[in-house]
Amino acid sequence: MTWAVGRTGEAAWIAPPKVTLSTISVYPANTATGFATAARLGYDGVEVMVTNDPVSQSIDSLRRLRDGLGLPILAIHAPCLFWLNLQRVWGTEPWAKLVKAREAAEALGANTVVVHPPFVWQSKYAADFVTGIKRMQNETDIRFAVENMYPWRARRIVNERGVEAYAPGWDPTEQDYPNFTLDLSHTATARNDTLAMLDRMGHRMTHLHLADGSGSNADEHLVPGRGNQPCAEILGLLGRNGFTGNVVLEVNTRRAVDVEARDADLHEALLFARRHLVTGAVERTPVAEISANNQ
Repeated sequence: MTWAVGRTGEAAWIAPPKVTLSTISVYPANTATGFATAARLGYDGVEVMVTNDPVSQSIDSLRRLRDGLGLPILAIHAPCLFWLNLQRVWGTEPWAKLVKAREAAEALGANTVVVHPPFVWQSKYAADFVTGIKRMQNETDIRFAVENMYPWRARRIVNERGVEAYAPGWDPTEQDYPNFTLDLSHTATARNDTLAMLDRMGHRMTHLHLADGSGSNADEHLVPGRGNQPCAEILGLLGRNGFTGNVVLEVNTRRAVDVEARDADLHEALLFARRHLVTGAVERTPVAEISANNQ
């Protein structure tokens, strides 16, 4: 339901952002299962994680899933994940992967390509990454949203020290990227101030990976509300301030004992997101203040 915007200075609200499901949320099940799960549970769309699954790499296959289920594709996650061994998906050249991700987004009606910072061993790619992302952003309306990561930590060392695995760094707010993805599991693993990071990202935070974490060394991607991240507070802020970007559930369900348990986790996550986005929208900031903040 969308309310008409009131006169300047009046409190008003519009429909909260759509809530979509990342296909990686059903891993190790495949991309088609991710689409079917999102449709069955009532998600508003999907983010496609490009993996070793050939369907995730094929524009034609993704288009058939989208059209067959009537489920929009709102984002393409470029194949960046180290733990899934995606170094050869869409070739080995990092910039070519981003070009393919942009082409998929344009062909499928998505508005965002999610990308991780380079690994430190990708020295040539890393040296040109900031200027290269800006250059690619200037060539398209698709948003290249660089995601916050975290320092890698040795698990069996008492005095843990973070190891820098990314270049120019795991915190994208240290660079002048046009768009950001805020991942709330990664903020937990990094143990940084999540609200401060959101504040640094400001209006350039156009994509939210909604999950939770406890602050362990593992990147947990818990169902929101099961960790220590301010998930409800951030959703409320987005709802109040007329956020027009994407809210994507990226949850780890690998411990679910069966499909019913996995569905229960993802349904709980969807209800959590919608409840707190709507609460924020009902309490939405007056129109004049929103306009001032977006200038």
